[in-house]
Amino acid sequence: MSLVGPDGLLTGLTKQVLVTALEVEMDDHLGYEHGDRTGKDTGNERHGKPVTMVTTQIGPVEVEVPRDRDGMGCLSR
Repeated sequence: MSLVGPDGLLTGLTKQVLVTALEVEMDDHLGYEHGDRTGKDTGNERHGKPVTMVTTQIGPVEVEVPRDRDGMGCLSR
């Protein structure tokens, strides 16, 4: 297994760290965790995960960035 490159270990690890951080940031922004029914019908809920290319020191990484209904994706703030 390669350490770097599109299918490398570091690329996968970097992607997982970014996705986890973005999900935690969205939880904080909305005030509830993903799947928590108390957040349902609050007016601003999760609304998809468009794919974004993030440039890192080890190369580009595709990341699904969570968005909310108000259009405030985690990377747009």
